[in-house]
Amino acid sequence: MTLHLPAGTLMDGLDPVLLTPETAQWRYAGLRVVSVAAGTSRTVWTGEFEAFVLPLAGSGTVRVDGQTFELQGRASVFTRVTDFAYVPRAAEVELSSREGLEAALPMARCTRRLTPKYGPAEDVPVEVRGAGQATRQVTNFGVPGVWDHADKLNACELLTPDGNWSSYPPHKHDEVSDCEVVNEEIYYFRIAGGDGITPSRTGFGMHRTYGGTLDENVAVRDGDVFLIPHGYHGPCIAAPGYPMYYLNVLAGPAEQRSMAFCDDPAHSWVRETWNTQPRDPRCPVTNHQGRL
Repeated sequence: MTLHLPAGTLMDGLDPVLLTPETAQWRYAGLRVVSVAAGTSRTVWTGEFEAFVLPLAGSGTVRVDGQTFELQGRASVFTRVTDFAYVPRAAEVELSSREGLEAALPMARCTRRLTPKYGPAEDVPVEVRGAGQATRQVTNFGVPGVWDHADKLNACELLTPDGNWSSYPPHKHDEVSDCEVVNEEIYYFRIAGGDGITPSRTGFGMHRTYGGTLDENVAVRDGDVFLIPHGYHGPCIAAPGYPMYYLNVLAGPAEQRSMAFCDDPAHSWVRETWNTQPRDPRCPVTNHQGRL
């Protein structure tokens, strides 16, 4: 299995990403990134999957099951927390935009068909996690306890200021235990260029996944996808000068949605050091009103 899928590897026509469970060689989690040209519309059939419609750049309209949601998006993932929509399995979803839209559709194979639902940006909690050089922003738009209108799908966004570490300490969620559940996970990276806002392939970051047969240390660039079938993962490191964003998509077999995980015990002590370290004042980076 190839875990690191550089930008372009998963292109489907003009769409940057089409990742199915079959492509990933697992059962539940998937991701589409679709492009809607200005003044046009696209129709997406969800099939066996529930999904979120999450604007990455631009704004747009979602029509599904006779309902219409106007999503106020953003110029880039580094400028604002965005509106989003939940769309159910077995649904015809029309996406349209007056000025153009690039949207991520994190998705999960599921059995229950729920109703469509709109998620306003102002209701999305923004969390500052960690301290010191491990300070980062977690935008919890689609996680259990915040968004409970889903069957299998979990998703959140991470913003890591340049030079900082996130997804740290390393952690895993590949077995049922007192601290974790089984989840497949996708990382979808966007890396800002020198202005800290505009995605660019010039910048880069680092990602580590290890455990069992896995030992991956890779440079990731804008538009790359990384798959986590099992094992510990983290850190993700934003190179100096290049802020890092990633969308996490998680799904698994548990009856109840959960993102529970276990730290690598060799590194869990690091959490205690955060109690005596100041947080990086660059976080939070954004909220529903824009950059902070």
